[in-house]
Amino acid sequence: MSPYFYIFGTLFFTVYGQIVLKWRLSQLAIVLPEGLLDKTLYLLKLIFDPFVFSGFASAFIASLFWMAAMTKFEITQAYPFMSLAPAMVFVIGVFFLGEVFTIGKLVGLLLIILGIIVTVKF
Repeated sequence: MSPYFYIFGTLFFTVYGQIVLKWRLSQLAIVLPEGLLDKTLYLLKLIFDPFVFSGFASAFIASLFWMAAMTKFEITQAYPFMSLAPAMVFVIGVFFLGEVFTIGKLVGLLLIILGIIVTVKF
């Protein structure tokens, strides 16, 4: 099995967690309460939503993949790939969550990809 599988797993579960949390919280359309106690109770209640819980679980799974990746790569070689997470979130956010597409975001995405290429190749 390719060691890049571990990096891909880290990216997949990281991005899944972010997207599912945003999607589910948008579906619930509940405003975060003002008081500290109310905020805490609200967030604790959300954790038990199955989709929200899966987002947290995916963050844990992503960390397991990252630990495996760290046994195969130098961190300076592996970490630039983590820059793909915001790029993937951008694409999924625009196409599946209906978020706003701007030229500035596109340029940022292209710069991230260019940065990964430069870091990995040179």
